[in-house]
Amino acid sequence: MLARLLSSSASCRSWPPVSGHGLLIGTRPRTPHACSAGTKRPISPKQRPCRPDKEDWKSEKYMSHESDVDVVIIGAGFAGVRMLVEAKRQGLTARLFEAGSDVGGAWYWNKYPGARTDSESWVYCFGFDKDLQDEWDWPERYPNQPQVQAYIKHVVERFDVGSSITFNARVESSVFDEDRDLWTTTTDTGETLVSRFLVSATGPLSAPLDPPYPGLADFRGDWYLTARWPDEKIDFTGKRVGVIGTGASGIQVTPLVAAVADHLTVFQRTANYAIPARNYVLDDLQRQSIKARYDDIWEQVSKQAMGMAMNPANRVNGDVTEEERDKLLEAAWEEGGFRFFLETFDDVFYNPESNAAVSEFVRNKIRTIVKDPATAELLCPKPDHPIGAKRPPLENFYYQAFNRPNVDLVDVSDNAIADVSENGIRLTDGTEVELDVIIFATGFDALTGALTRIDVRGRGGVTLAEKWADGPRTHLAMTVDEFPNFFMIAGPQIPFANAPAMVEPTVETISQAIATLEEQGLTRVEVDPAAVEEYNELLSAYYNATIFPAGAKLRAWWLGTNVSGKKLGVAMNFGGYPTWVNAVKAEAAEGFQHYTFSSAPDAELSSGSKVAVDAGAN
Repeated sequence: MLARLLSSSASCRSWPPVSGHGLLIGTRPRTPHACSAGTKRPISPKQRPCRPDKEDWKSEKYMSHESDVDVVIIGAGFAGVRMLVEAKRQGLTARLFEAGSDVGGAWYWNKYPGARTDSESWVYCFGFDKDLQDEWDWPERYPNQPQVQAYIKHVVERFDVGSSITFNARVESSVFDEDRDLWTTTTDTGETLVSRFLVSATGPLSAPLDPPYPGLADFRGDWYLTARWPDEKIDFTGKRVGVIGTGASGIQVTPLVAAVADHLTVFQRTANYAIPARNYVLDDLQRQSIKARYDDIWEQVSKQAMGMAMNPANRVNGDVTEEERDKLLEAAWEEGGFRFFLETFDDVFYNPESNAAVSEFVRNKIRTIVKDPATAELLCPKPDHPIGAKRPPLENFYYQAFNRPNVDLVDVSDNAIADVSENGIRLTDGTEVELDVIIFATGFDALTGALTRIDVRGRGGVTLAEKWADGPRTHLAMTVDEFPNFFMIAGPQIPFANAPAMVEPTVETISQAIATLEEQGLTRVEVDPAAVEEYNELLSAYYNATIFPAGAKLRAWWLGTNVSGKKLGVAMNFGGYPTWVNAVKAEAAEGFQHYTFSSAPDAELSSGSKVAVDAGAN
């Protein structure tokens, strides 16, 4: 039994055992580079401005005597916008900095053809405001990029928080002044802002990896990164196109480009499992039904391992015969989406036998769909690749694309891409594939990358990059010891779950922590190191009780092994959404017993805090 209780001297909260049906779902190293302080809106690590040396981080530039606002928020996706709305509702002054020119976060940057959610639209949204739920109409089961971005824009407009957002401003540094309990944040536009609190809403997948292949500058054609897709429409008609990467982005973009390109070559290093989405247009009656059932929907979400509106299977692989198992899997395959492994068997991600059966079912589906046997086998993940060890995306006719005469699959697992030539892609054996366009779907420095690329310094000048050198260490994916008044939304060590469902409880708990601090007339809140240690011990126990360690050799982004030189870390919580969300809510309900509230000697209450304290005195 791998059970472990997460507790501290301040509380005796119990966590469920790390076994059985309760289990969840169920940096690029910095290289020396020239300073580029005058560069606007840097994207590549090579373009980033110089940071302060360790010895001058406490210079006057980074220290201030009073705050400009209560809260600085980084990122204008779901998390940042929700935090901004909550700050306004709580009477806090706030500023949000966004590197892009509009809201959306990942749904601003990822404009590539086929970009679409893997969560059903009726749960890929906010549930905190009934009127917002009732007035918004989702067009499809799985919304695409423009639809999701339109929703986030609507939220900004509806709650009138747009004036607090500064676009085209990438945060370069944020430094904590432990003498005054203030954060000083600096952007690449030259603006410096002082706040009592710093909230990161940078998102788990927002630090793209640059194409790692030499010779790219010599390529005579055009190339694009799915994670930084341009605003203008790209015409692939009559072009020879190459797609590098078979994660979610590559799997989504492939069928649409294949439909218009003269020829498409997909370069695959690791075959991936992909589940049919079975997307469809929602009509008025379906939307009416969804809105009428929202209370029940959110109740389902609160109890489901991935924060989805789905029911547990209430069975494991050993409960049924092989014939019954195949019928269940077949029905779920036809229904589409993550129901395939969430509503079939509850032990898929911790029972190797159950996982092997589900994995082989998918491989047989690939062999059925793809007409050429050799191509089908290349697309089948190997037996040592359990389904779920790498993120299994949803697909819309991905496998069918390989039946087109203009689509080829090139296996680069043993014959790797050597470089980019003037004319295309050159493999290690000297083979050259001539291309007019290259699409790089090469992934992200996930979960930690967006924060370690910013110079975030806590007490004593320690940086997050230093703190997480051996992997992320947080408490409930929300706070980090030695970083007072700093909160994360959907940060490292979140559950693998539906993103908006994780944003809501985190934002509410952050808001309550700030309110508690102000009610006490204090200026600093910091998580206790023991709580961080115990949370990480729990995550390691969950991780080791599942099939997810197999993802290390498969370069799974949630372990960090997709980034050269990055140490493997348990960067996600594999214990399930309900367990995590209950713990997050318990922090506030129990008075934040895993946190220390205090004030630095020279700290002064901000104007917003003074108002709150005075109101409480009356």
